[in-house]
This record gives sequence, C-alpha cells and structure tokens, in this order.
Amino acid sequence: MEPNSSTSGLKPKLRVGVLFGGRSAEHEVSLVSATSIINALDKDKYEVVPIGISPEGRWLSSPDTLKLLKEHGHAVDGLPERILLPDPAQKGLVEIRADSAVPQTERLDVIFPVLHGTYGEDGMVQGLFELAGMPYVGAGVLGSSVGMDKVLTKQLCEHEGIPVTPYVWFLMRRYEKKKMVTMIEKKLRYPTFVKPANSGSSVGISKAHNRKELHQAIELAAEYDRKILVEKGIEHAREIEVSVIGNDDPIASVPGEIISSNEFYDYDAKYVDGKSTAIIPAKLPKDVVKKLQELAVRTFKAIDCSGMGRVDFLVAKRSHKIYMNEINTIPGFTSISMYPKLWQASGISYPQLLDRLIQLALERYRDKQSLKTTFAPKKDWYKE
Repeated sequence: MEPNSSTSGLKPKLRVGVLFGGRSAEHEVSLVSATSIINALDKDKYEVVPIGISPEGRWLSSPDTLKLLKEHGHAVDGLPERILLPDPAQKGLVEIRADSAVPQTERLDVIFPVLHGTYGEDGMVQGLFELAGMPYVGAGVLGSSVGMDKVLTKQLCEHEGIPVTPYVWFLMRRYEKKKMVTMIEKKLRYPTFVKPANSGSSVGISKAHNRKELHQAIELAAEYDRKILVEKGIEHAREIEVSVIGNDDPIASVPGEIISSNEFYDYDAKYVDGKSTAIIPAKLPKDVVKKLQELAVRTFKAIDCSGMGRVDFLVAKRSHKIYMNEINTIPGFTSISMYPKLWQASGISYPQLLDRLIQLALERYRDKQSLKTTFAPKKDWYKE
C-alpha cells in the first residue's frame, strides 16, 4: 500500500486514522487514550485523522470529533458521518450524505484503534478492517477475540503450561444459584474475584469475602456479560504488569508493580481517585523478572496476539509464585497507563513506541498481501 503523495516533494506523510470511543463501558477511557496518542504522533511523519464512534455507534470524523464526544458524550448533530466500508477498493472513510450522489472517500494508510472493551477489542472491528483491506495496529481477529475472553485466555494458557489462578466459569442462563455457589465455595473458597468474562478496565469486577457478597458480585458481573468468571483470590499477591510488542518475534518490557489505592485495582483506583502508584521497574529478583518476561511472551503467542499487548500477573509476596491473570490486546494509552510507561523504562519513548506499532501494522499487512486468496482449479467444474 502506497502512502498518499505530497506536493512538497518531501517524503509523504502516512495518513493515520485514530479510532476511539465506541459502544463500550470503557468509552471514556478510550477518549483519554486517544488524546494522548493524537498529541504524541509525530506530525512531521503522520497526518492524523480522528475517527470517533459515539456510544450509540455512529461513526464521526472531523477535527473536533474528540472534543465534542468528550463534552457531549454522544453523537453530535451536524458532524459528518464517515464509515469504513467492507470494500478493499475504498481504502478509507466514506462520507454518508443523503444529498450526495457520489460519496466522498477520505483515504487512509493505516488505522490505530484505541477502542477498549466490547465492539473494539474483541475482534469485531478487526474483522471490519480485514474486510476493508486496511492495515491496523494491534492484534488480529483471533488474538483480539480470544484475548478479550478471560476464560478462553486461561484455557489456552493452561494448555501451554502457563500458570493461572484457580477458577470457575458459567453462563448466566444455566446459573443455579444455590448449586453454583456451593460448588464455588468448595473449589475456590473465599475471597474470590467475580468478573464478566468479556470486559476491561475492571468494569463489573468485585471481590467477594462471603456468600452474600458473592451473590451480589455475580449479579453485577451479569449486567455486563452472559459469561461469568470466578477466580480464587491469591493472598498477599503483588500486581505485576509486563508490556509486549512485536509480531512473530515479540519482546517483553521490564515489569512494573501496581500499588492500588483500593482493596484491588478497580476502575476508581485506575482512573478516578489518582492515588494508585506504579513502581517501575518492579523490585523483584532477577530470576523472577526473567520468568515474568518469558511468560508474558508465551501468553502473547498462545492467543496469537500481534502488535501490542499488556500481560498482567499476580505474584505471591513470599514464594514469588507467578499466576497469569489476563492479557489486554489494546492496553490503555493514557498519560498514566502502564503500557507506554513500561516501554519508556525499557528505553522506548512514547513517540518511538507509536512509530514501532505503526510499522508492525504495515509489516503484517504486507505479509498478508503476499498470501494467495484465490485458487484456480484444473477444471472449471463450477460452470458446468
């Protein structure tokens, strides 16, 4: 794919569509991440095209989209609606205008999705990118959908010999309150963490210390997903995070430790109260650091991730026993987010990190373009 030409005779700038917002409980977090990325992208290299998706699902694109979505929290009348069509001939955003017989297309060279959570991090929008023939930053359809599902991630990691916390999962449609709670108490014991299987930013997650809290936690998680995950709480566990970057040969950053302002690292502790702290690099023995980096890369590969990912671990304080907790395929990119901070501590600045992620997207796109998508049979049997 050739970037757009420049009339100045200088190297043409890549047109980067930064996609943010979305139909997700993490809509607001996405807006903050997108702000950081747009501000940090080198304007000498890139022409940034902001693309916002409102909570209602409308696609909007104008220089003011980010500002207006922050201020109004919903689609704003009068903004041009531009959508990505599943047509590889378009290679960009097509404006929806009732009074236009010939829709205008705004071409793009690569898309940088910053859509946290459902309809953005779960493979759905990645499928649209694939149909549209667009290079895009981050994991593909499979890696995104598996990484979003905490149960499937754990099952794949178990298959690969990666240690995970003991857990139980079930579908709410088959939830028999008394029977299920008895089974959870027998297998896991308290405290437990109850989570929607498909969510991020700790939305819908609760810590349960007894049966009453367990009932309440399950009801809360069920507001966000039909699939519920219950994990055994690891006593005196340290929350350690490792960033990963790459396609076929990924590498891991130094690990960092989260010191939560609340009992666990919930939504408020992550984004609201501003009291949680990060220790980068985490104070751990060298052999534990090496093991965490190895497990982070193995987890990244196990779910067929690509581009970027942040792998979160629980590490027992005394024994240093490691448990893989989850992987985030579109980690936060706010000014306080661990993914860029861990890479900065590993020697890669925020702008350099964005450069590398964009190059990885283009590299994967070129690799895919080299593959055959048609097959010529020896005989035209289908015409007979």
